[in-house]
Amino acid sequence: MISSASSFDRRHLLGINGLQPTEIVHLLDRAEEAVAVSRRPDKKTSVLKGRTQINLFFEASTRTQASFEIAGKRLGADVMNMSVANSSVKKGETLIDTAMTLNAMQPDILIVRHHAAGAVALLSQKVACSVVNAGDGQHEHPTQALLDALTIRRHKGSEFQHLTVVICGDVLHSRVARSNILLLNALGARVRVVAPSTLLPRGIEQMGVEIVHDMREGLKDADVVMMLRLQRERMEGAFVPSVREYFRYFGLDAEKLAHAKPDALVMHPGPMNRGVEIASDIADGPQSVIEEQVEMGVAVRMAVIATLIGQTGGPR
Repeated sequence: MISSASSFDRRHLLGINGLQPTEIVHLLDRAEEAVAVSRRPDKKTSVLKGRTQINLFFEASTRTQASFEIAGKRLGADVMNMSVANSSVKKGETLIDTAMTLNAMQPDILIVRHHAAGAVALLSQKVACSVVNAGDGQHEHPTQALLDALTIRRHKGSEFQHLTVVICGDVLHSRVARSNILLLNALGARVRVVAPSTLLPRGIEQMGVEIVHDMREGLKDADVVMMLRLQRERMEGAFVPSVREYFRYFGLDAEKLAHAKPDALVMHPGPMNRGVEIASDIADGPQSVIEEQVEMGVAVRMAVIATLIGQTGGPR
């Protein structure tokens, strides 16, 4: 078992890459405390009273933005959602201009989602406050990986080195897959990816994963089955021949899931394409923890925000 770090001294959370296992466990431990806060009748705390959080989403994501907003408000922060679609960014303002403008408003933390890989890291260099990467291009989505790890740990325990986690689907375009691979490897899990060759990035084996092109073979002895979303624009043409063919070979149904361990968890970052990546009876079945992932998302984001802004102890 990895013991929790006594502190987390980083100013930003831009990715899982570079985090030490003790730092990951520290965030997961604090998130456990936040779960308890979220489940009580009075969910409001004063941990971040007087602090300002700005959610800056250049790329739409209702689920992630709502999760960060709820997390900030439960911690007592003043939360502002900046609608980029209606802002001066659409009129030609650069990312740096936006960063300088927001910095002048003296926020304590920025939550940033951007369609370009590296944009969040660039912005973090131009502001005085903490920055959280809420997804940048095909690069990383660190809080998604943390909430997935928290969900797994609550069901399977903290000994990740004994777990086989299978990630299935569009690995090529998935920042969720990249962050999860980095985190799971850091905690010692055995990671296997299952996808058609057209949906695997070149050099993926260098990330320390096993590669399998057959779902039944790939799911053998899996403790966790993590499905990935297939974007609508990938559903026809060069990446997959058709939705029907994709589901036949790479969609998760009862027959394929039977090759995993009987108590294997079924996960999906959402939103799901039912009948494309996953059958409805599996998504809603007893092995699914997809709804729990959403709950853990709020807890993890509470832990990350409170930790980066420099509060001591967990959410109270």
